[in-house]
Amino acid sequence: MDNQSSEVLDIEPPLAAELADAPGPGRRSRVSRDFWPGLGLCAAVGLAVLALGSVVPSLSPMLVAILAGIVLRNVVPIHAALEPGIALAAKRVLRWGVVLLGLQVSIPTIIGLGPGVLVIVTCAVAITFCSTLAMGRLLRMDRDMYTLIAAGFSICGAAAVAGMQGTIRASEEKVAAAVALVVLYGTLMIPATAGLAALLGFGPGDAGTLIGASTHEVAQVVAAAGIAGGGPLLAVAVTVKLARVSLMAPVVAGVSLLRNHCATRVPGQKRPALMPLFVVGFIVMILVASIGIVPAPVLGGVKLVQQFLLATAMFALGLGVHVKSLMKLGARPVLLGLFATVVIMAVVFAGIFLGLGANI
Repeated sequence: MDNQSSEVLDIEPPLAAELADAPGPGRRSRVSRDFWPGLGLCAAVGLAVLALGSVVPSLSPMLVAILAGIVLRNVVPIHAALEPGIALAAKRVLRWGVVLLGLQVSIPTIIGLGPGVLVIVTCAVAITFCSTLAMGRLLRMDRDMYTLIAAGFSICGAAAVAGMQGTIRASEEKVAAAVALVVLYGTLMIPATAGLAALLGFGPGDAGTLIGASTHEVAQVVAAAGIAGGGPLLAVAVTVKLARVSLMAPVVAGVSLLRNHCATRVPGQKRPALMPLFVVGFIVMILVASIGIVPAPVLGGVKLVQQFLLATAMFALGLGVHVKSLMKLGARPVLLGLFATVVIMAVVFAGIFLGLGANI
């Protein structure tokens, strides 16, 4: 099997070669036997961290999951039989989680935020993304690395990293590093944004705008808004955050167009798709949510499934982090993450002080 076929199957090349040698009728069962041990481990940890998060709401399940994966990978030898399932969880399970995230985003709800908040959200994403790319170049970082960090910090954390990875085809190690940074900084922003909102005397509208427009992960937004006061503030924060999530598709499409335009064209070689198929699925789910045909109880159940899928994938990504290899990245990715965090908070504060925050 050639490399292109391996990529289509979305599995590791050694496993793809092994499957190519297997008889046709038995191939599906062979795939199941290879994937289930590692996938089962990741799923079990995903369930565990979600249960922990329900008991201790201040803990981010995503952060706990990825840290657990990092610790396990670097302390305990991981059996080779687990690797195929871990790879599946880090790629395909993560992408299904991104698709289902779209059901939480409704276009009418986002429009209902008002033009001022939409300006803040759009500027926060655009300025943070572009300035992070520019700073990454100035720091002479790997292009894939700083592109993943720019997406995660400006849009919606791990989901945006996954969406961008589907376009630029970055390595799993870079994806795991970007996710670890975005979860780490997002978790630090939980007390930071809640504390700043209280210190500056922000009302529910401005406080919700600050938290939703600057904090990286949806779960972190919920935690910060809960600390800051909950109620209407929480509703504003989550809606503002989902408005940022909706911008993942155009940003991913823009990067894909730019890279296709700048790439050297090989005669006879097909150009990559404008955006990965799972990002298209994300857009379809937004449209479904906007139509309002899915009952609220079903949406609640889907949200739990989506959180479980992302927690499972975060643990798998953590298992892909080898500390010795990560240390080779140096301090520059950490500095870039700090830079992106400062930029997005500065843009959001500017919008709020200009009176563009939510009015409730």
